Amino acid sequence: MTEKDQTERPQIDLPPTERPQRDRPWVMRTYAGHSTAEASNALYRSNLAKGQTGLSVAFDLPTQTGYDPDSPMSRGEVGKVGVPVPHLGEMRKLFDSIPLTEMNTSMTINATAMWLLAMYQVVAEEQAGVPEGRATPEEVAAQLAGTTQNDIIKEYLSRGTYVFPPEHSLRLIGDMIAYTVHQIPKWNPINICSYHLQEAGATPTQELAYALCTAIAVLDQVKASGQVSEDDFEKVVGRISFFVNAGVRFVEEMCKMRAFVELWDEITRERYGVTDPKMRRFRYGVQVNSLGLTEAQPENNVQRIVLEMLGVTLSKDARARAIQLPAWNEALGLPRPWDQQWSLRLQQVLAFESDLLEYDDIFAGSTVVEAKVAELVASARAEIDRVQAMGGAIAAVESGYMKQALVSAHAARRARIESGEEVVVGVNKYETTEPSPLTADLDGAIMTADPQAESSAIASVEAWKAERDEDEVARALAALAEAAKTDTNLMLPTLAAARAGATTGEWAGTLREVFGEFRAPTGVSGAVGAASAGQAGADLSAVRDRVKATGEELAGNKGGRLRLLVGKPGLDGHSNGAEQVAVRARDAGFEVIYQGIRLTPEQIVAAAVAEDVHCVGLSILSGSHMELVPAVLEGLREAGMSDVPVIVGGIIPDSDARALAEQGVAAVYTPKDFGLTEIMGGIVDVIRKANGLTEG
Repeated sequence: MTEKDQTERPQIDLPPTERPQRDRPWVMRTYAGHSTAEASNALYRSNLAKGQTGLSVAFDLPTQTGYDPDSPMSRGEVGKVGVPVPHLGEMRKLFDSIPLTEMNTSMTINATAMWLLAMYQVVAEEQAGVPEGRATPEEVAAQLAGTTQNDIIKEYLSRGTYVFPPEHSLRLIGDMIAYTVHQIPKWNPINICSYHLQEAGATPTQELAYALCTAIAVLDQVKASGQVSEDDFEKVVGRISFFVNAGVRFVEEMCKMRAFVELWDEITRERYGVTDPKMRRFRYGVQVNSLGLTEAQPENNVQRIVLEMLGVTLSKDARARAIQLPAWNEALGLPRPWDQQWSLRLQQVLAFESDLLEYDDIFAGSTVVEAKVAELVASARAEIDRVQAMGGAIAAVESGYMKQALVSAHAARRARIESGEEVVVGVNKYETTEPSPLTADLDGAIMTADPQAESSAIASVEAWKAERDEDEVARALAALAEAAKTDTNLMLPTLAAARAGATTGEWAGTLREVFGEFRAPTGVSGAVGAASAGQAGADLSAVRDRVKATGEELAGNKGGRLRLLVGKPGLDGHSNGAEQVAVRARDAGFEVIYQGIRLTPEQIVAAAVAEDVHCVGLSILSGSHMELVPAVLEGLREAGMSDVPVIVGGIIPDSDARALAEQGVAAVYTPKDFGLTEIMGGIVDVIRKANGLTEG
């Protein structure tokens, strides 16, 4: 086209496109961390380069429960579900080339939250040049932004990474809050975490009520400590954040979030006299539901995740401030970087391609939404009142009330799925499927943690201890112990211990000596199971008959009732599956021995011998099955109980399941085996086979 053609071409006037001003998107995170600090650092920097706007750090179980990698308790767990951070040197590696004063970091850490925040602050000081005099610790602390989860009450109820008794745990939380409100004002010192309550089976009412009761317990603790003035208490309330769950019933979940907003405003205004509306704002982040992710047809998890994300984004008046999404294949194993990128892109498409952020609340004035919110608010208020009448959240934990309620709710959910009343696509309906290219290579569809992570972490601790000043460490830990015996805020002696070079295990071990340890109620004995709820059905009755008949056949050997030991070896505290197996086994007529979480293989073997059990069932969700299961098998052989069959349940890849079978495991169950009554029948089968009984 010539220049003349261009100038003579008629111009088309397009009408101006006026678009509303867009809201700022929520913080986008991916929950990540594995194997080593170096590998996790590379993953963080890669995710940030892809447009992630905040970090969410997953720590391994030894770090979360206060053990060093060389502790016997850490066997098989190092680097499995997160990154090991046993000392300041590893924290430096974790955030190498990531300027912490410019970052918004969420750390999923609870019992050892004070320790990890201290190391995080010291690394930030080093990055900013505090040791060289280029900045002061106070200047650096004032710039730090992020969140420590730090909700220990839900750990007693669901996730299991508690260490200390409730009163001492609450003291650590209160000390952290008082310190951060004065020294790290941009930091959220606690995430009241209802996420894991839903994972443990909580109904929306229970999730609302128990989370808010936890918040009341925390705020009452801070107020009673006297560390925060009346003038500053509003700031404390304003820094309380929540971490919630969003299930696939996204209308109900959206209404739940609006109910949270209403109830939190009411509690902070009426109970604590907070007058500033900004300080009463319900501030929350989200990890959408992992409980509903399926191993069967796992590609369906993508649409589940999208629906769950919509539940916490569509409503502007109750929109999440930060969102992290699981990956489609988390029911299979550890997601790969590509899988995490896919989840990040789901958020980015919604935030930047859709017009969602251009409008005010699209549900305002909806009679349907208002009615559902009112229903949830009323039921949650009633449950809050019930817990407060017991003496509050701590009393309800210690009595076992909240745990039993969650186990019962989860049992009811499982029964609905097994009966088909609650449809799970690809699991109990529409099970016919085309072969999926995503799972053609199951072992390649997930990421494997570095098998050398444990040995390299142990070597790191040994090298760290060889280079530090042992006398300085000893003095710092002694000062920490003395402070723990008084009402002194423990944050300053914890910072001193971090700077001196103490390890995670040493910090926690020092406080264990002062505070003691705690074993939370399991909730199994008082839980309402499927049989008690009238949902047993003919299948469970048939299994119950087989359990009774098999026990009678073995009466001359081990007694008339079949005894099943349900064991949780290692540091994995996700006990929901083990609890549901224990409850259904009880309903099926087994005598169930379940001693709770965090047992060593030696303790499980000792219990099997003492109770003279017919079968040992092991539940492991942390990926440590290849280390811990063989240890139990070997222990049983040494105890002369090699004839007792062992079954294993957890997130176990097919190749690992085959390897366990070769080592003598009688059966392996994974999330695709959702039928608990069928599993009970399978347990009867392996007991009969192990004892040479004919089919029956």
